[in-house]
Amino acid sequence: MAIFAIGDMHLSLGTDKPMDVFPGWEGYLPRLEANWRKLIGPDDTVILAGDTSWAMNLNDTKADFAFIQSLPGQKWLLKVLFFFQCTKKEPAQT
Repeated sequence: MAIFAIGDMHLSLGTDKPMDVFPGWEGYLPRLEANWRKLIGPDDTVILAGDTSWAMNLNDTKADFAFIQSLPGQKWLLKVLFFFQCTKKEPAQT
């Protein structure tokens, strides 16, 4: 069993905000998935440390979190500074 942490995944599977328009990010999602499956087993823990999804509303995150759920390991999602409360108009409280 091992513990991994990853941040700034910037998934956009449910919205049209692809990261691969930026230099160095081309094809990042297949690389991310391949390396995750190579390194992380079902007994490992992965801490998702923020900027997981670029979605701006909860409904648009469904595809991103379905993708994460399909990957091996137990995932812990941290609430960080840029965490949006998708059901409220005011900023998230910390």
